Amino acid sequence: MSDLQNPEPDIEEVRRVEIEAPSLPPARIVHLADRGDVVVRDFGGKPGAQAVCLLHGWTASADLNFFRCYEALGKHYRVFAFDHRGHAAGLRTKQPFRLEDCADDAADVATALGIDSFVAVGYSMGGPIAKLTWRRHPERVDGLVLCATAPFFSTRRDEKLSFLGLAGLATLAKFTPEQARLWLTDQLYLQRKSEHWEPWAIAESASHDWRTLLDAGRAIGRFSSADWIGEVDVPTSVLITMNDRVIPLARQVKLFELIPGAQAFRVDGDHDAVVTDADRFVHTLLRALAAVDTRLAGQFEPAPHAHGESTT
Repeated sequence: MSDLQNPEPDIEEVRRVEIEAPSLPPARIVHLADRGDVVVRDFGGKPGAQAVCLLHGWTASADLNFFRCYEALGKHYRVFAFDHRGHAAGLRTKQPFRLEDCADDAADVATALGIDSFVAVGYSMGGPIAKLTWRRHPERVDGLVLCATAPFFSTRRDEKLSFLGLAGLATLAKFTPEQARLWLTDQLYLQRKSEHWEPWAIAESASHDWRTLLDAGRAIGRFSSADWIGEVDVPTSVLITMNDRVIPLARQVKLFELIPGAQAFRVDGDHDAVVTDADRFVHTLLRALAAVDTRLAGQFEPAPHAHGESTT
């Protein structure tokens, strides 16, 4: 039978096709005692440049979340980023996922890189991790940039069920590869205006430890910083995604209002604006970081009950 009569592709040939990936900065292996090895993006910045730690969101990875931000950030800052526990190349552990452990990982990665202190940039789930890094390691965090995130995530029963992964995450391992691909492409960080990077995104997500991600969903659902976020004493920018269908606008605004001296920056985009509207998002992120820089240079002292300043 000729090839024309047999249109089915050769599976092994398909597997040998190299998936095109976006241009990514260099990575290095960092060993964390009693935990294991972590793949860390470490790049950019002139000697003495402010260090910035990028903390990604749930079901994403550092690269999926921030690959469109890397180049611009690296021109101004020393940037480091890594995958959280169970996410892509992140640490594997049999212990339940805890946001506090992720915060400790961030501080310890910085130590391994010789970085004394840094600005923590948290996106979605990365927001709680950034805040917990400040709370658990205050001497290490110079400032915060909190993007598309909130002081808490679940109040209603339907929201708690969503973060428990009952929308499909728990059964993903039982799917066929095609079903998994369709589920993944429908998820938050894999929505694209263009399908150009979709195969790379699918391959990146295929390495997730889904049991750990389910634990992470539970941890997010239980998280609240409402009782202590008002104690933040470092320069903070809150980047609000105005059309967010995942983190309600009112909760993002509430976060801004709870942090003394915070400044707000707006992006007219959905929760995935970091990817789907990257030019606008990156421009705003740079402004949010510059505001933190300015306040650091002026020896920032927050007013005890100030609600901060809103910036468009």
